[in-house]
Amino acid sequence: MPISDNPNYSKGHFLRVYEYIIKPACILADFKPVRADDVLNTNHIALDILKRIIDSDMALCDLSTQNPNVLYELGIRQAFNKPVVLIKDSKTNRIFDIQGFRDLEYDENLRIDNVQDIVENLAEIIKVTFKEKDTQINSLVKLLGITPAELNGSTNISIETELILNNLSSIDKRLNNIENFSKPQTRDNNPKPVNEEPLFDEFDSSEEKLTVTEISQLKKGDKVAHIRFGIGTLVKIEGNLEDLNSFIGEFNFKKGGYKKLLLRYANLYKSSR
Repeated sequence: MPISDNPNYSKGHFLRVYEYIIKPACILADFKPVRADDVLNTNHIALDILKRIIDSDMALCDLSTQNPNVLYELGIRQAFNKPVVLIKDSKTNRIFDIQGFRDLEYDENLRIDNVQDIVENLAEIIKVTFKEKDTQINSLVKLLGITPAELNGSTNISIETELILNNLSSIDKRLNNIENFSKPQTRDNNPKPVNEEPLFDEFDSSEEKLTVTEISQLKKGDKVAHIRFGIGTLVKIEGNLEDLNSFIGEFNFKKGGYKKLLLRYANLYKSSR
């Protein structure tokens, strides 16, 4: 499903689709709902998302808005011939290349009088798809009689590549936010509040951001604060102190877990705790 807000939908729309339709349907079908982007406790975001897409017993793909990232991830899932349930909203046209696969359509307005029916129908489709995963045609790969893709062994990447990919992911999210902010938003007659507060209560917005000089003086054991990961302790430093662009810090965040951050761009704050 689309992760970022779309200018053609009200703010927080797809978060509500997840909370009101997808999540309860998964629970009703006896599956644990986990969003592919729910990767807070991992070091490498992009790789973890792909592993979730490949390794999950079942996947549910929302084709609404024909988001290219979603279609790319669906292609990966199909390459491994793994079971997937397709859904889309009523304002999104069907995609020609996959229109032969059944999808469930839901009302884009999320009307309360039909959401429950959608949840029940979706739960049943999830259960049937999983039960018949070995006999049904789950992908174009199986339809064409092609050998599905396989993962052989573990995938290892360098620290530098990991940092680059994580920062690219962060840049992509920021660009999406800028793009959505610059475009007019559609009006929602029944808007729902969306939590835009820092992820962890322990982050104090009054705390000052670390300067470049203060970053260069960080040492093992120092406490810092991060708006997303919370309070953390510096465990290890790598890189040349004279070149902050290569200065890498490894932190153990109380709520965010273990992270490797490029300190120059990590947006760290002083911690008074």
